[in-house]
Amino acid sequence: MKKIIILIIILLFPISVYALEYPKLDSKSVEVYDITDKKVLYEKNSNEISSIASLTKIATIITAIENIENLDQNIIITNDILKTVNKEASKAGLKAGDQLTYKDLLYASMLPSGADATNAIAILSSGSIGNFTNKMNNLAGKLGLAKTNFVNVTGLDETNNYSTADNVTKLLTYALKNPIFKKIYNTKSYTLSNGLTIRSTLTSNYYNSNYDITKIVGSKTGYTKNAGYCLSSLSNINNHEILIISLKAKKEDNNFYHIIDTVTLINYIEKNYKERILIKKNTHIKNIKVNLSNIDNYEVKSSSDVTKYLPSDFNKNSFKYKYEGLEKLNFRNKKGEKIGKINYYYDNKIFYKEDVVLNQDLKLSIIRVIKKYWYIFIFMIIIYTLYKKIRKKSK
Repeated sequence: MKKIIILIIILLFPISVYALEYPKLDSKSVEVYDITDKKVLYEKNSNEISSIASLTKIATIITAIENIENLDQNIIITNDILKTVNKEASKAGLKAGDQLTYKDLLYASMLPSGADATNAIAILSSGSIGNFTNKMNNLAGKLGLAKTNFVNVTGLDETNNYSTADNVTKLLTYALKNPIFKKIYNTKSYTLSNGLTIRSTLTSNYYNSNYDITKIVGSKTGYTKNAGYCLSSLSNINNHEILIISLKAKKEDNNFYHIIDTVTLINYIEKNYKERILIKKNTHIKNIKVNLSNIDNYEVKSSSDVTKYLPSDFNKNSFKYKYEGLEKLNFRNKKGEKIGKINYYYDNKIFYKEDVVLNQDLKLSIIRVIKKYWYIFIFMIIIYTLYKKIRKKSK
């Protein structure tokens, strides 16, 4: 009987649910960030400190771009440089005697995740790996990455080489503002000055897999024992640039879950998020009283459709707007004059604002003036009449 009563209550008073349930993910730490709207769409343990494997090279590459004056400068790879490369590290295939440029080394660091290239950048540009990692840590400090520290340029597991999904998001968001970095990050293959063609680890390692990675515009992969499988990716989803950071995923039966999670999230966002029209063009906002003119009220309207990138179950009650400006108008206000603005809010935060410009002339109405100030006119008539009588008597 109680169950029947509860069922009746649910049917009569349905509960509104606004939060979409994101798919279950294997990755231990995740962050999904909308660069276009500067907003975190989803996070899972995003502030948990972890090894980040070769995602470290994001910091290596943007640090190099900002500190090396001439990226087209010729350099030579030496045996001494190659001896510094850990045997377990991934390599681009550089050889002693190779004549390259710093730009070549940037691509060789990003695409095949070459530790030989990152070590060469650090040693040749700064004298040592330690000097270069100091610059990386200075950049992390400038960006406010409090949970990030670097002791190498490759991402190999070391006690003090760590970050978080959230810090990687902030670092990558910053790096992608640099056009050189963005071009490298989005490149799938590149031919070095020595004729060696290198390819992105995402396409070369998983080319024959069943994963649809066509929607991943740019990426950086990583793997170490402590970090697990990691992936940072950039996608364009419904005209929004979306970053997805996946840390500490596993590989099981040839299933790479950092890629599976990323593709799952891309498909999920593509299906559930889009620009929602929150208010249509020419929607009435408010009336402003007009004094002594040919109209009583001036109608303030939205000048265009107001949209926001939101999930399918967004809370309509979270959208609000407010007019700020003149509360009274008169015939002295001219067409083209800015009289105020409209602020549009979602979750009590302004996401869009527009100026309110008077789109018509407000003409003086003699009839309205007389109606409002009739007593003054009567008084003036009386005064004038008395004046005429006095003058007549004085003659």
